[in-house]
Amino acid sequence: MRLLPIFWVFFAHLCASVVKPGIEQLFEKPYIGLLYEKRVGLITNQTGIDSHSNSTISLLQKYAEAGHYKLSALFAPEHGLFGIEHAGKSVNGEKHRDQIPVYSLYNENRRPSKEMLESIDVLVFDIQDIGCRSYTYTTTLFYAMEEAKKHAKTVVVLDRPNPINGRVVDGPMFDESKRSMVGHINIPYCHGMTIGELALFFNSEYQLGCNLHVIPMKGWKRSMTFHDTGLPWIPTSPQIPFFNTPLYSPVTGILGELQCVNIGIGYTLPFQVVGAPWIDPDLFSQKLNEQKLPGVLFTPIQYRPFFGAAANTVCKGVLIHIVDPLFYMPVTTGYVIMGVIKSLYPNEFAQGIEKSQKSKDMFAKVNGTDEIFNLLKEEKYVIWKLRGYHQEERKVFMKKRSKYLNPLYAE
Repeated sequence: MRLLPIFWVFFAHLCASVVKPGIEQLFEKPYIGLLYEKRVGLITNQTGIDSHSNSTISLLQKYAEAGHYKLSALFAPEHGLFGIEHAGKSVNGEKHRDQIPVYSLYNENRRPSKEMLESIDVLVFDIQDIGCRSYTYTTTLFYAMEEAKKHAKTVVVLDRPNPINGRVVDGPMFDESKRSMVGHINIPYCHGMTIGELALFFNSEYQLGCNLHVIPMKGWKRSMTFHDTGLPWIPTSPQIPFFNTPLYSPVTGILGELQCVNIGIGYTLPFQVVGAPWIDPDLFSQKLNEQKLPGVLFTPIQYRPFFGAAANTVCKGVLIHIVDPLFYMPVTTGYVIMGVIKSLYPNEFAQGIEKSQKSKDMFAKVNGTDEIFNLLKEEKYVIWKLRGYHQEERKVFMKKRSKYLNPLYAE
């Protein structure tokens, strides 16, 4: 009987967070002074929690009297304050149980308006991002910083982990003629930066000039995936349910925009599978493994999605295994998957990419360039060109990026 308490102490130690997000630093000196006698607006959603699963909203309310500030307004990004809505769906009419005004930043307004900002002095941003450029939370932050500058409001960003890690940088750079909510800034698709580091990058490289303060994490290192942090994972949106889903999203998410294969949306493995009724899973996995892509392996799989375009259809293809998240190249892997599909199944692939102008446009916006679509459409042997795409441009970015990396996060 005496062993039971010892076991629970040991178990609790194993489960303890090794990382403290920015929200847990906010209420310590010197940071708490940023809110003193201020009216605070909070941009957040269900992912804004501390290492003990206390919400940022409740924490700001709890310490308001001691900190001599008032939580005056809430602002919600895509998917809403509670993460309920599916991708691309406008969010309207949300309410908070304590009657704090809630403003959506994902309806006809994608930016906080002058009227929304009139009741606040400081905008606090606390949302868990997933580490890839097309996720709209980073664009929401950029817009908020621009509007804060226009209306003389302070911005405080509470830093959180990049759930992929802080080392992997991969994917194409961004053509700013493609600006939209799914891409706004000239950074690689996977940038290896935290949300706080991105805020510093935005403010300087795009000369936003807003009054910006980034509250760092404690204990986070660039080699960490989200699992390594010990923090509780809250799904960031309906199709990012697990702590490791951000590792897979940049592998297959771009391919999903072509709508020629299923990538696990509508099944229990979002972004972790690639399948279609016309794929030979053994041949497909063999050809992908022959590419010897770093940090990733493929095994054959058959599955039947529950909803979506492939609902109740048996899909055959591959299950993706990321075996080394510090070594893999997610976007490059996704491009090679596209190239192998085109090589093995040229007719089906051609039919898929020609389905609609809308999917072509979104594919270009997510990539940040028209060139990937043009290569896939025009080149017969496309794999080697896709593997080398924008390598030199990323090297230039890496030098620029180094100025904004927090030295606290070095190994």
